[in-house]
Amino acid sequence: MKKLFITGIGTDIGKTIVSAVVVEALQADYWKPIQSGGLDYSDTERVRNLISNSKSQFHPEQYLFKFPVSPHLAAAMSETSIVTETLIPPATKNHLVIEGAGGLMVPLNGNFLMLDLIKQLDATVILVSKHYLGSINHTLLTAAVLQSNNIPVAGIIFNGNEHLDSETAILNYTQLPLLGKVAFTEVIDKSFVKRHADKIKSNLLKRI
Repeated sequence: MKKLFITGIGTDIGKTIVSAVVVEALQADYWKPIQSGGLDYSDTERVRNLISNSKSQFHPEQYLFKFPVSPHLAAAMSETSIVTETLIPPATKNHLVIEGAGGLMVPLNGNFLMLDLIKQLDATVILVSKHYLGSINHTLLTAAVLQSNNIPVAGIIFNGNEHLDSETAILNYTQLPLLGKVAFTEVIDKSFVKRHADKIKSNLLKRI
């Protein structure tokens, strides 16, 4: 079974919605190791409420912080620290979708980045990109870091409004496969997630 790590080119890129789509496509389990902020409606709760299948299991977060800031700072503000050795994936025989917090270079403590967590978990990355001014640069930088660290990448999912010129440039320079697109043009509910899951399922199965 595969461990698939959902990371984005920054914050508020749509990792949670994409995570829900991937979970539904594979009927996979879901785990968000660290949640910073949003405890009134966590990402785990949001994904759970967007899934239609009955196979997926939702594993509890290892660290929950009320402050919506970088994990290392959220931990410090909570008068604790993240002990990275304890970040162990839940036991499951199913595919496991792991959602990160922020981007690759987000610190978890003074000497451990989100990038290091991906290595520790021995996970394959699904990269989420969203179009905005500067997103080509941010996507290429993220892809370059992954590639230079020999981290396997299943492909890219573009999120939000379509921008074909940007997508063409990103796919050309990164040489990463396109897994699919998630367009926020309607209400995001179970039917939205199921429809997008059906669209990316075949590409996803070819790459994992």
